[in-house]
Amino acid sequence: MSIQAKLQQLGIELPPVAVPAAAYVPFVRTGNLVFLSGHIAKKDGKVWVGQLGVNLGTDEGKQAARAVAIDLLGTLQAALGDLERVRRIVKVMSLVNSAPTFTEQHLVTNGASELFAEVFGERGAHARSAFGVAQIPMGACVEIELVAEVD
Repeated sequence: MSIQAKLQQLGIELPPVAVPAAAYVPFVRTGNLVFLSGHIAKKDGKVWVGQLGVNLGTDEGKQAARAVAIDLLGTLQAALGDLERVRRIVKVMSLVNSAPTFTEQHLVTNGASELFAEVFGERGAHARSAFGVAQIPMGACVEIELVAEVD
């Protein structure tokens, strides 16, 4: 099944690339790697604000991470013109806005990792880091960056 067909089956419409909020670009390609800048969680078009372990639970954080993954796919589509050119999702780094006692950052990040596996199959399996942080820009609950190998 093509990537586009898989996205349609999942009911996912990829968003356009978001305008950077500071002095950076949304993606950089070097050789056969594309590095995507960190994308923050959004809900209903606005920053998804919250802190895991304070006013958000793991399940809601996982939904936020999935939303970030969809935005990342939109940027990757813009960078490549066609998601079929993705050979592999290489690395995902996730920052989870967390209370000091919250320890389920890895489960939150599964929201993104599981979507990449659904969309790309084996090509979606990736190395990963998930960190709990004291704050993320604009109070977002999750920020994720990605590296992909491409044709």
